[in-house]
Amino acid sequence: MTKPFPTMHAWVVDTPGAIDTKPLRWTERLAPAPGPGQIRIHVRVCGVCRTDLHLAEGDLTPTRPLVIPGHEVVGIVDQVGPDCLLFEEGDRVGVPWLAHTCGVCRFCTAGRENLCLAPEFTGWDVDGGYAEYAVVNEDYAYRIPAEFSDEEAAPLLCAGIIGYRSLRRAHLPDGGRLGIYGFGGSAHLIAQIALADGARVHVLTRSKEDRELALEIGVTSVGGAEDLPPEPLDSAILFAPVGSLVPVALTALDRGGTLAIAGIHLTDVPSLNYQRHLFEERSLCSVTANTRQDGTEFLARAARIPVKVHTTSYRMDQADEALADLAHDRFAGAAVLVNSVAPSTMEKPNLKVCVK
Repeated sequence: MTKPFPTMHAWVVDTPGAIDTKPLRWTERLAPAPGPGQIRIHVRVCGVCRTDLHLAEGDLTPTRPLVIPGHEVVGIVDQVGPDCLLFEEGDRVGVPWLAHTCGVCRFCTAGRENLCLAPEFTGWDVDGGYAEYAVVNEDYAYRIPAEFSDEEAAPLLCAGIIGYRSLRRAHLPDGGRLGIYGFGGSAHLIAQIALADGARVHVLTRSKEDRELALEIGVTSVGGAEDLPPEPLDSAILFAPVGSLVPVALTALDRGGTLAIAGIHLTDVPSLNYQRHLFEERSLCSVTANTRQDGTEFLARAARIPVKVHTTSYRMDQADEALADLAHDRFAGAAVLVNSVAPSTMEKPNLKVCVK
Protein backbone atom coordinates (compact mmCIF):
# COMPACT_ATOMS: atom_id res chain seq x y z
CA MET A 1 0.00 0.00 0.00
CA THR A 2 1.24 3.49 -0.77
CA LYS A 3 2.68 5.61 2.02
CA PRO A 4 0.18 8.05 3.61
CA PHE A 5 0.28 11.69 2.62
CA PRO A 6 1.73 13.91 5.41
CA THR A 7 -1.08 16.44 4.85
CA MET A 8 -4.72 16.24 3.83
CA HIS A 9 -7.57 18.47 2.77
CA ALA A 10 -10.47 18.89 5.18
CA TRP A 11 -13.40 21.10 6.06
CA VAL A 12 -13.39 22.78 9.47
CA VAL A 13 -16.01 24.78 11.34
CA ASP A 14 -14.49 28.25 11.26
CA THR A 15 -17.04 30.73 12.62
CA PRO A 16 -20.48 29.18 13.19
CA GLY A 17 -23.31 31.06 11.49
CA ALA A 18 -26.07 30.77 8.91
CA ILE A 19 -25.00 28.26 6.27
CA ASP A 20 -25.31 30.85 3.49
CA THR A 21 -22.55 32.85 5.22
CA LYS A 22 -20.07 29.98 4.60
CA PRO A 23 -19.21 28.98 8.21
CA LEU A 24 -17.04 26.07 7.00
CA ARG A 25 -13.53 26.54 5.66
CA TRP A 26 -11.71 24.20 3.21
CA THR A 27 -8.17 23.85 4.51
CA GLU A 28 -5.05 21.72 4.57
CA ARG A 29 -3.70 20.13 7.73
CA LEU A 30 -1.59 17.21 8.88
CA ALA A 31 -3.18 13.82 8.35
CA PRO A 32 -3.96 12.13 11.69
CA ALA A 33 -2.04 9.12 12.97
CA PRO A 34 -3.79 6.31 14.88
CA GLY A 35 -3.00 5.81 18.54
CA PRO A 36 -3.37 2.63 20.61
CA GLY A 37 -6.63 0.86 19.80
CA GLN A 38 -7.29 3.17 16.86
CA ILE A 39 -7.42 2.72 13.10
CA ARG A 40 -6.99 5.32 10.39
CA ILE A 41 -9.16 5.17 7.32
CA HIS A 42 -8.82 6.76 3.92
CA VAL A 43 -12.26 8.33 3.56
CA ARG A 44 -14.18 7.29 0.46
CA VAL A 45 -17.55 8.82 1.35
CA CYS A 46 -19.03 10.86 4.18
CA GLY A 47 -22.74 11.41 4.62
CA VAL A 48 -24.21 14.85 5.18
CA CYS A 49 -26.32 14.89 8.33
CA ARG A 50 -28.57 17.60 9.74
CA THR A 51 -26.42 17.50 12.87
CA ASP A 52 -23.53 18.80 10.73
CA LEU A 53 -25.78 21.70 9.73
CA HIS A 54 -26.66 22.40 13.37
CA LEU A 55 -22.94 22.43 14.21
CA ALA A 56 -22.04 24.74 11.30
CA GLU A 57 -24.84 27.15 12.14
CA GLY A 58 -24.14 27.22 15.88
CA ASP A 59 -27.28 25.44 17.08
CA LEU A 60 -24.74 23.00 18.58
CA THR A 61 -21.78 24.77 20.12
CA PRO A 62 -18.46 23.33 18.88
CA THR A 63 -16.57 21.70 21.75
CA ARG A 64 -13.18 22.40 20.14
CA PRO A 65 -11.92 24.98 17.65
CA LEU A 66 -11.72 24.15 13.94
CA VAL A 67 -13.30 20.72 14.35
CA ILE A 68 -13.80 18.62 11.21
CA PRO A 69 -17.52 17.71 10.88
CA GLY A 70 -18.93 14.46 9.53
CA HIS A 71 -19.99 11.24 11.25
CA GLU A 72 -21.32 8.98 8.50
CA VAL A 73 -17.91 7.93 7.24
CA VAL A 74 -17.08 5.02 4.96
CA GLY A 75 -13.50 4.22 4.02
CA ILE A 76 -10.62 1.78 3.85
CA VAL A 77 -8.30 1.08 6.78
CA ASP A 78 -4.83 2.26 5.77
CA GLN A 79 -3.08 2.33 9.16
CA VAL A 80 -3.60 0.27 12.32
CA GLY A 81 -2.47 1.53 15.69
CA PRO A 82 -0.92 -0.57 18.50
CA ASP A 83 -3.12 -3.14 20.24
CA CYS A 84 -5.74 -3.30 17.48
CA LEU A 85 -7.39 -6.70 17.07
CA LEU A 86 -10.59 -6.16 15.09
CA PHE A 87 -9.48 -4.66 11.77
CA GLU A 88 -6.61 -4.90 9.31
CA GLU A 89 -5.29 -2.69 6.54
CA GLY A 90 -7.60 -2.92 3.53
CA ASP A 91 -10.81 -3.54 5.50
CA ARG A 92 -13.85 -1.44 4.58
CA VAL A 93 -15.30 0.16 7.69
CA GLY A 94 -17.83 2.74 8.83
CA VAL A 95 -17.35 5.48 11.40
CA PRO A 96 -20.56 6.55 13.23
CA TRP A 97 -21.65 9.41 15.50
CA LEU A 98 -20.74 7.65 18.76
CA ALA A 99 -16.95 7.89 19.10
CA HIS A 100 -16.29 6.94 22.73
CA THR A 101 -17.99 6.18 26.03
CA CYS A 102 -16.41 5.96 29.47
CA GLY A 103 -17.51 2.37 30.18
CA VAL A 104 -17.70 2.96 33.95
CA CYS A 105 -20.56 5.35 34.67
CA ARG A 106 -23.97 4.14 35.89
CA PHE A 107 -25.39 4.28 32.36
CA CYS A 108 -22.56 2.46 30.61
CA THR A 109 -22.56 -0.35 33.17
CA ALA A 110 -26.34 -0.72 32.77
CA GLY A 111 -26.12 -1.18 28.99
CA ARG A 112 -27.28 2.39 28.26
CA GLU A 113 -24.04 3.83 26.89
CA ASN A 114 -25.99 6.29 24.74
CA LEU A 115 -26.54 8.20 28.00
CA CYS A 116 -22.86 8.03 29.07
CA LEU A 117 -21.81 10.88 31.36
CA ALA A 118 -18.56 11.49 29.46
CA PRO A 119 -19.16 10.61 25.81
CA GLU A 120 -17.37 11.78 22.71
CA PHE A 121 -18.99 12.19 19.32
CA THR A 122 -17.47 12.06 15.86
CA GLY A 123 -17.41 15.39 14.07
CA TRP A 124 -18.18 17.31 17.27
CA ASP A 125 -15.74 16.28 20.03
CA VAL A 126 -13.29 14.50 17.72
CA ASP A 127 -12.53 15.18 14.07
CA GLY A 128 -14.87 13.58 11.58
CA GLY A 129 -15.08 12.59 7.95
CA TYR A 130 -15.28 15.83 5.93
CA ALA A 131 -11.67 15.06 5.08
CA GLU A 132 -9.35 12.68 3.26
CA TYR A 133 -8.43 10.72 6.40
CA ALA A 134 -10.07 10.05 9.76
CA VAL A 135 -9.09 8.18 12.92
CA VAL A 136 -11.52 6.12 15.00
CA ASN A 137 -11.36 3.87 18.05
CA GLU A 138 -11.73 0.46 16.47
CA ASP A 139 -14.26 -0.64 19.12
CA TYR A 140 -16.67 1.98 17.74
CA ALA A 141 -16.27 1.23 14.03
CA TYR A 142 -18.53 -1.07 12.01
CA ARG A 143 -17.92 -3.49 9.19
CA ILE A 144 -20.02 -2.42 6.21
CA PRO A 145 -22.40 -5.09 4.86
CA ALA A 146 -21.49 -6.16 1.33
CA GLU A 147 -25.05 -5.41 0.20
CA PHE A 148 -24.32 -1.67 0.22
CA SER A 149 -22.02 0.48 -1.89
CA ASP A 150 -19.98 3.19 -0.16
CA GLU A 151 -22.51 5.87 -1.05
CA GLU A 152 -25.43 3.73 0.13
CA ALA A 153 -23.68 2.77 3.37
CA ALA A 154 -22.78 6.26 4.58
CA PRO A 155 -26.30 7.43 5.57
CA LEU A 156 -26.87 4.17 7.45
CA LEU A 157 -24.21 5.14 10.00
CA CYS A 158 -26.19 7.94 11.65
CA ALA A 159 -29.46 8.58 9.84
CA GLY A 160 -30.14 4.86 9.87
CA ILE A 161 -28.89 4.01 13.34
CA ILE A 162 -30.50 6.99 15.10
CA GLY A 163 -33.71 6.42 13.15
CA TYR A 164 -33.70 2.79 14.26
CA ARG A 165 -33.37 3.79 17.90
CA SER A 166 -36.16 6.33 17.39
CA LEU A 167 -38.40 3.60 16.01
CA ARG A 168 -37.70 1.47 19.07
CA ARG A 169 -38.40 4.42 21.40
CA ALA A 170 -41.73 5.01 19.64
CA HIS A 171 -42.92 1.52 20.73
CA LEU A 172 -44.63 0.68 17.45
CA PRO A 173 -46.76 -2.45 17.95
CA ASP A 174 -46.76 -5.28 15.42
CA GLY A 175 -48.79 -4.19 12.41
CA GLY A 176 -49.21 -0.77 13.99
CA ARG A 177 -49.86 2.69 12.58
CA LEU A 178 -46.76 4.90 12.38
CA GLY A 179 -46.64 8.60 11.58
CA ILE A 180 -43.39 10.12 10.32
CA TYR A 181 -42.97 13.91 10.45
CA GLY A 182 -40.23 15.09 8.11
CA PHE A 183 -38.86 12.77 5.48
CA GLY A 184 -35.13 13.17 4.95
CA GLY A 185 -32.11 10.91 5.23
CA SER A 186 -33.22 9.12 8.39
CA ALA A 187 -36.96 8.88 7.80
CA HIS A 188 -36.74 7.33 4.33
CA LEU A 189 -34.67 4.48 5.78
CA ILE A 190 -36.79 3.85 8.86
CA ALA A 191 -40.02 3.89 6.86
CA GLN A 192 -38.67 0.84 5.03
CA ILE A 193 -37.89 -0.96 8.31
CA ALA A 194 -41.42 -0.28 9.57
CA LEU A 195 -43.00 -1.36 6.29
CA ALA A 196 -40.97 -4.59 6.35
CA ASP A 197 -42.42 -5.24 9.81
CA GLY A 198 -45.97 -4.89 8.48
CA ALA A 199 -46.73 -1.39 9.75
CA ARG A 200 -49.01 1.15 8.10
CA VAL A 201 -46.81 4.21 7.57
CA HIS A 202 -48.12 7.76 7.12
CA VAL A 203 -45.62 10.46 6.07
CA LEU A 204 -46.33 14.10 6.90
CA THR A 205 -43.84 16.56 5.39
CA ARG A 206 -43.78 19.98 3.73
CA SER A 207 -41.66 18.89 0.75
CA LYS A 208 -43.43 17.74 -2.41
CA GLU A 209 -40.29 15.86 -3.50
CA ASP A 210 -40.12 14.04 -0.17
CA ARG A 211 -43.79 13.06 -0.42
CA GLU A 212 -43.10 11.64 -3.87
CA LEU A 213 -40.15 9.64 -2.52
CA ALA A 214 -42.31 8.33 0.32
CA LEU A 215 -44.92 7.07 -2.13
CA GLU A 216 -42.18 5.48 -4.22
CA ILE A 217 -41.01 3.60 -1.13
CA GLY A 218 -44.55 2.34 -0.60
CA VAL A 219 -45.94 4.18 2.43
CA THR A 220 -49.66 4.07 3.15
CA SER A 221 -50.32 7.79 2.79
CA VAL A 222 -48.62 11.18 2.54
CA GLY A 223 -49.69 14.66 3.58
CA GLY A 224 -48.49 18.09 4.60
CA ALA A 225 -46.51 18.54 7.80
CA GLU A 226 -49.49 19.89 9.76
CA ASP A 227 -52.15 17.62 8.22
CA LEU A 228 -53.89 14.95 10.23
CA PRO A 229 -53.16 11.41 9.01
CA PRO A 230 -56.16 9.40 7.74
CA GLU A 231 -56.25 7.28 10.92
CA PRO A 232 -55.12 7.65 14.56
CA LEU A 233 -51.50 6.67 15.15
CA ASP A 234 -50.06 4.12 17.55
CA SER A 235 -46.64 5.73 17.25
CA ALA A 236 -45.02 8.78 15.67
CA ILE A 237 -41.48 9.96 15.07
CA LEU A 238 -40.61 13.63 14.65
CA PHE A 239 -37.54 13.94 12.42
CA ALA A 240 -38.05 17.58 11.43
CA PRO A 241 -36.30 19.90 13.97
CA VAL A 242 -39.49 21.95 14.32
CA GLY A 243 -40.92 22.26 17.82
CA SER A 244 -44.30 23.53 16.60
CA LEU A 245 -44.94 20.07 15.15
CA VAL A 246 -44.88 18.42 18.59
CA PRO A 247 -48.52 19.29 19.44
CA VAL A 248 -49.51 18.45 15.86
CA ALA A 249 -48.06 14.95 16.17
CA LEU A 250 -49.44 14.42 19.69
CA THR A 251 -52.93 15.32 18.44
CA ALA A 252 -52.61 12.60 15.80
CA LEU A 253 -51.86 9.88 18.38
CA ASP A 254 -54.43 7.35 19.46
CA ARG A 255 -54.87 6.59 23.16
CA GLY A 256 -51.69 5.10 24.57
CA GLY A 257 -49.63 6.29 21.62
CA THR A 258 -46.01 7.48 21.77
CA LEU A 259 -44.23 10.34 20.01
CA ALA A 260 -40.43 10.05 19.80
CA ILE A 261 -38.39 13.14 18.91
CA ALA A 262 -35.39 11.97 16.92
CA GLY A 263 -33.19 15.05 16.61
CA ILE A 264 -30.33 16.44 18.66
CA HIS A 265 -31.78 19.95 18.24
CA LEU A 266 -35.37 21.22 18.21
CA THR A 267 -36.84 24.70 18.03
CA ASP A 268 -38.99 25.75 20.96
CA VAL A 269 -42.07 23.64 21.66
CA PRO A 270 -45.29 25.66 22.12
CA SER A 271 -47.54 25.19 25.13
CA LEU A 272 -49.30 21.84 25.28
CA ASN A 273 -52.88 21.24 26.35
CA TYR A 274 -52.91 18.34 28.77
CA GLN A 275 -56.36 17.06 27.79
CA ARG A 276 -55.76 17.27 24.05
CA HIS A 277 -52.11 16.29 23.78
CA LEU A 278 -51.14 14.03 26.72
CA PHE A 279 -54.18 12.65 28.53
CA GLU A 280 -55.27 9.07 27.85
CA GLU A 281 -51.67 7.89 28.34
CA ARG A 282 -50.12 9.55 25.32
CA SER A 283 -46.33 9.67 25.79
CA LEU A 284 -43.64 12.05 24.59
CA CYS A 285 -39.96 11.07 24.62
CA SER A 286 -36.64 12.18 23.24
CA VAL A 287 -33.90 10.13 21.60
CA THR A 288 -30.28 10.58 22.66
CA ALA A 289 -27.50 9.13 20.52
CA ASN A 290 -27.37 5.33 20.26
CA THR A 291 -25.64 2.29 21.64
CA ARG A 292 -23.19 0.25 19.59
CA GLN A 293 -25.68 -2.61 19.78
CA ASP A 294 -28.27 -0.39 18.08
CA GLY A 295 -25.86 0.02 15.18
CA THR A 296 -25.06 -3.67 14.90
CA GLU A 297 -28.76 -4.62 14.92
CA PHE A 298 -29.75 -1.94 12.41
CA LEU A 299 -27.01 -2.71 9.87
CA ALA A 300 -27.92 -6.39 9.96
CA ARG A 301 -31.63 -5.68 9.46
CA ALA A 302 -31.00 -3.13 6.74
CA ALA A 303 -28.92 -5.67 4.84
CA ARG A 304 -31.52 -8.43 5.19
CA ILE A 305 -34.39 -6.38 3.76
CA PRO A 306 -32.36 -4.75 2.05
CA VAL A 307 -33.30 -1.09 2.42
CA LYS A 308 -32.93 1.15 -0.60
CA VAL A 309 -30.84 4.22 0.14
CA HIS A 310 -31.63 7.31 -1.93
CA THR A 311 -28.63 9.64 -2.21
CA THR A 312 -27.48 12.79 -3.96
CA SER A 313 -23.70 12.96 -4.34
CA TYR A 314 -21.35 15.91 -4.10
CA ARG A 315 -17.58 16.17 -4.32
CA MET A 316 -15.88 16.47 -0.95
CA ASP A 317 -14.94 20.06 -1.75
CA GLN A 318 -18.64 20.87 -2.19
CA ALA A 319 -19.60 20.25 1.45
CA ASP A 320 -20.74 23.85 1.97
CA GLU A 321 -23.06 23.52 -1.04
CA ALA A 322 -24.43 20.20 0.20
CA LEU A 323 -25.24 21.67 3.63
CA ALA A 324 -26.91 24.69 2.03
CA ASP A 325 -29.01 22.37 -0.12
CA LEU A 326 -29.96 20.39 3.00
CA ALA A 327 -30.98 23.59 4.77
CA HIS A 328 -33.19 24.61 1.85
CA ASP A 329 -34.70 21.15 1.10
CA ARG A 330 -33.15 20.95 -2.36
CA PHE A 331 -32.83 17.17 -2.46
CA ALA A 332 -34.80 14.14 -1.31
CA GLY A 333 -33.28 11.31 0.72
CA ALA A 334 -29.69 11.77 1.88
CA ALA A 335 -26.63 13.63 0.59
CA VAL A 336 -23.10 12.21 0.54
CA LEU A 337 -19.65 13.70 -0.05
CA VAL A 338 -17.32 11.65 -2.24
CA ASN A 339 -13.55 11.92 -2.21
CA SER A 340 -12.36 12.06 -5.82
CA VAL A 341 -8.81 10.96 -4.98
CA ALA A 342 -8.57 7.31 -4.01
CA PRO A 343 -5.74 5.04 -2.87
CA SER A 344 -4.27 2.72 -5.46
CA THR A 345 -6.15 -0.24 -3.92
CA MET A 346 -9.61 1.03 -4.89
CA GLU A 347 -11.43 2.27 -7.92
CA LYS A 348 -12.14 5.92 -8.49
CA PRO A 349 -15.74 6.60 -7.38
CA ASN A 350 -18.46 7.09 -9.96
CA LEU A 351 -19.44 10.61 -8.95
CA LYS A 352 -22.88 12.11 -9.54
CA VAL A 353 -22.46 15.83 -8.98
CA CYS A 354 -25.72 17.53 -8.10
CA VAL A 355 -26.75 19.95 -10.82
CA LYS A 356 -28.32 23.17 -9.58
